[in-house]
Amino acid sequence: RQVLATIRGAGFDPVVVDYLKKPYTREQLAGLLTAMGMRATDVLRRKGDLYAELAQADRSEAEWLDLMVQHPVLVERPIVVTPRGTVLCRPKERLQEVL
Repeated sequence: RQVLATIRGAGFDPVVVDYLKKPYTREQLAGLLTAMGMRATDVLRRKGDLYAELAQADRSEAEWLDLMVQHPVLVERPIVVTPRGTVLCRPKERLQEVL
């Protein structure tokens, strides 16, 4: 919510993508990762039982990407896209990089 308020305060009208209801495609998620210069494991949400269960095996980046598409709760948030760039806003202060 703070992130949305900051975006609006900077003069942007944000479009919120509820990726838990309409998950990213593999291509969308891969595109976001490329835009951020990150790997799947860099945006992997490591909280919860699902992550703990899946992390038991040694997985490749491609496997994690596939799992993140299948289980969008594994994607850390928020990811913000503006004309100035794409950034994972963890910590939230990173938002300033793209405003």
